[in-house]
Amino acid sequence: MPTDAPPARAGIDLDGVVRALGARSPRLIEGDDVQRRAAVATIVRPTGDDLEVLLIRRAERESDPWSGHMAFPGGGQDPRDADLVETSIRETMEEVGLPLRERGALMGRLDDVRAMAGGRVTGLVVSPFVFRVDGEVPLGTSDEVAEIHWSRLGPMFRGERDATIDYPWQGQTIRLPGFRIEAPSDRIVWGLTHKMLSLFFARLRGED
Repeated sequence: MPTDAPPARAGIDLDGVVRALGARSPRLIEGDDVQRRAAVATIVRPTGDDLEVLLIRRAERESDPWSGHMAFPGGGQDPRDADLVETSIRETMEEVGLPLRERGALMGRLDDVRAMAGGRVTGLVVSPFVFRVDGEVPLGTSDEVAEIHWSRLGPMFRGERDATIDYPWQGQTIRLPGFRIEAPSDRIVWGLTHKMLSLFFARLRGED
């Protein structure tokens, strides 16, 4: 393990995030099979000796394949967006009312991930961008967002919040990994957002 990796019981600090994000360039997904692009904002803020991450629970909508899931704020790229960073900023404002241009600072970008829906890979590629905010910031739900939660990263990073969900797939039930947030404790981050957080934690550990 790298010498600058956080001790076993430590929280995560901003300096560690900056070092991890700067250690290498993000892996980007290109190709003819990329049909759509989206971006999300992984928003962190300092709290004591740890960081909290902003999570939403998506509203229940029949048209949304990730309806009701725990997620980062974000959404599909609009042709009017100058780039994917702008997509993440615009979508965050639309979904939770947080003006990242004024109240946040971009720290870096994580690896692109391919979205899955119904157990199948889609043509959608999602780019996560990491932002920092400080203290209390304006937040509010929208038609797309049912709940907003801040949850500490340290316990998830250390494996203290590991959880599983039972997912019906092709006539059977499979068990998928997740992170249980602190409150309410019945909310579990799984699927695409769990994958993005796991990639983030791997970067922090210097494992990739």
